[in-house]
Amino acid sequence: MTISRRSPLLILIATFAMAGLALAAGQRPAAPSQPKPQAGSSPSSQAQPLSDDELLARTQKLLANQHSDDDALEFYDRVERHIDRTGGANPRTIDDKTYRVVPTGMGNTKILLHEEEKPTDASAYARQLQTLKDLLETMANPDDPKAKAAYAKFQKRMHERAQFVDAASEAYTAKWAGRASWNGHECDVIELDPNPKFQPRSMFQDAFAHTTAKLWVDRQVIQIVHAEAHVTSDISFGGGFLGKLYRGSVVSMDQAEIAPGIWLPTHYQYDFAGRKFLFSFDEHQVIEVSRYRRVGPPKEALQIVQTELSSGKTFSEDP
Repeated sequence: MTISRRSPLLILIATFAMAGLALAAGQRPAAPSQPKPQAGSSPSSQAQPLSDDELLARTQKLLANQHSDDDALEFYDRVERHIDRTGGANPRTIDDKTYRVVPTGMGNTKILLHEEEKPTDASAYARQLQTLKDLLETMANPDDPKAKAAYAKFQKRMHERAQFVDAASEAYTAKWAGRASWNGHECDVIELDPNPKFQPRSMFQDAFAHTTAKLWVDRQVIQIVHAEAHVTSDISFGGGFLGKLYRGSVVSMDQAEIAPGIWLPTHYQYDFAGRKFLFSFDEHQVIEVSRYRRVGPPKEALQIVQTELSSGKTFSEDP
């Protein structure tokens, strides 16, 4: 069992889909340009650009929906399959693991379900589940000193993330780029480009100047269906001493409605090249997310885990 923690760099990339959504409220949209055809998309030749008022209203609704979705994610467990591949024209799989990801009130805990499609031994799974139960028992007691400390750290991380998102909302300018379909959804396509007037307040905020993003937003429910972010020039951290993310790195994300009014990620793809300190890295990872289930806050999740332990059934047998 592992506890998920993302580096600031991964947080930077993973939040593109929501962080740049302020779309410069009141800004007049630039002249529309048709988006390039994407897999699963079909640009419309009859699309009309959004007016200032339409863009502003949709922006406000999209932000509200995304914040609601983010809050909901803290109460859903799910299954994530992580596939790591080599780069190049003929990639090969080098790692393939499937996890059950459970929110704990201090982040997420991952329980290994399969490795290279081989199921985890029942006894090993039970040990992971017991460890999760112990953690949830602690987090379900707000008077426990360990729980208080964990909650404080988690809230600090969430506050820092909120600050990052707020900064990102200032770091981009937006234009309506046309209308297209994606996975059966009729979408407005929004392009986000660096705002030359933005003044970064940290080395991670400085990365915004080196990236662009594009969003496919469902026109009916105002939810993100697909999002992409591209690194357009090398991003240095700590003056290049801490590391560098190279130009050409790309991340994308798909979302779907997993419960009435709640849209959560179903697919991530990361294609990175860079350097951390003196060591180069080349990462190509796909994460497929499925089997969302609401487990609630730690006290409610604890009851689910206790029932599972007492039944003797594995998660795969009884989703």
